[in-house]
Amino acid sequence: MNPKISVIIPAYNTEAYIGKAIESVLEQTLNDIEVIIVDDGSSDKTVEVAKSFTDQRLKVIVNQQNLGAAAARNCALRAAQGEWIAVLDSDDWYAPERLEKLLSLANETDADMIADDVHLINDGETSPWSTLIKESGERIDKIRQIDIVYFVETDVFGQPGLHLGLSKPIFKREFLVKHGIEYDESIRMGQDFWLDMKCLIKGARFFLEPKPYYFYRSRPGSLVHQSLLPRLNQYCKATNSFMQEEVVKRNPALVRALSHNLAVYKKNLAYYKVVEPLKQGEWLTALAEMVRNFYFFYYFIFQINKIIERRIQYYVMGNKSVFHISYNLQKKRNTNN
Repeated sequence: MNPKISVIIPAYNTEAYIGKAIESVLEQTLNDIEVIIVDDGSSDKTVEVAKSFTDQRLKVIVNQQNLGAAAARNCALRAAQGEWIAVLDSDDWYAPERLEKLLSLANETDADMIADDVHLINDGETSPWSTLIKESGERIDKIRQIDIVYFVETDVFGQPGLHLGLSKPIFKREFLVKHGIEYDESIRMGQDFWLDMKCLIKGARFFLEPKPYYFYRSRPGSLVHQSLLPRLNQYCKATNSFMQEEVVKRNPALVRALSHNLAVYKKNLAYYKVVEPLKQGEWLTALAEMVRNFYFFYYFIFQINKIIERRIQYYVMGNKSVFHISYNLQKKRNTNN
């Protein structure tokens, strides 16, 4: 008999964290689970830590080379046998009751996918500093169905909002299989948003539970220094692709929302095509991009205003979360194993 939930954990060089992630799954109040870890070519002791657990519900798959988070997740998806699929990043963890609570709510609402709020916690600290919903400014105090237009409108790159693309829903595996839905391996960053989009376009019933059971760890690392240009190019390509689908074309509100997101991606792309060469001291490249894209100057002024506003909020108003949420969003979107 198949397990109720398959938990998939893609892992890459997280030997210091993956033990806590695995423990949080094995200690769930719901016992009828399987845990599939896909190590994506780690060079540290991630595999050793994973294989140190003797629980029969756990399976470790090892990629000999790094293929990226999307490919690692797809490998786990294809091996999964559970009625539901849950995703856990290898440096995060679950509250003990998470899977039991979400499964119960999914059955009550006849959901195809259901997410909870997310605890935001800094590496090395013992308690969260906030949650995703609190930082969004949205008032959600009871379970709520999420439609695709709302999902897109509240998840705009670099802007305040709910950003449910950062959440970790559980998915009905039958729905994913029926519609042939997997992670897009051409997108190496922020894959969760695009998987959710695929589900919603196919008509998935998506619900949000406002209580947080997922702990997202914000930790320092090289990801925040990676170029944003590949990521923004991928997002533009993915948005254009979705906009070509007939089901999207028949939904004017969704077309407007996606068009707005695409415009924001393109504006950021124009900005960072100048800023990133400047940071590298590549003055001629930056100058050429300025000449090629005059919109940069308008957006630069807009960005300066935002930078000044954030610093006033932080240093004058004492709003410490203004940089926390910015960092969290960047790290989560930049996930790239």
